[in-house]
Amino acid sequence: MNVDRILETFNRHRVAWLLIGGMNFLLRHKPVLTFDVGLWVEDTAQNLDQCERALAELEAEWGASDSDWRPVAQRPAGWLRSQAVFCLTSPHGAIDIFRAVRGLGEWRVAAERALEEHTAAGVRYRGLCDEDMLACQLALDEGERKPDRVRVLTEALKRKRHE
Repeated sequence: MNVDRILETFNRHRVAWLLIGGMNFLLRHKPVLTFDVGLWVEDTAQNLDQCERALAELEAEWGASDSDWRPVAQRPAGWLRSQAVFCLTSPHGAIDIFRAVRGLGEWRVAAERALEEHTAAGVRYRGLCDEDMLACQLALDEGERKPDRVRVLTEALKRKRHE
């Protein structure tokens, strides 16, 4: 997986996005195995268009079904408006695009709380803050939660309160 290439491409296309999920947790807290880069994108027409162009540059592929699977560059403009979550493949790694995130409200509110960080290679990203990462975990059904993430985030927030 080339997370730097994925994030650089979204930055270059000026997509308004936040890093969420396992990759955000991995980069900020603890090395854990993750198989995709989860991005929550601002759900506006212009931003979705920019996101579509970034995904096309990354040679991403997606389909609503196996028979519909193909490169996103072959899709008509506006295809990202067809559902709330997309699981795509690309030569650079799997990419999950979220237009909404369970447990969180508006994208702009989370973006204001997000933390600006850099990958080890120096690529800039904005990731969910610990409070929002924990809220996402707690919004899941108990069987879907990742207990290790809940524990690490809870401990990090306790330390932050005592500083």
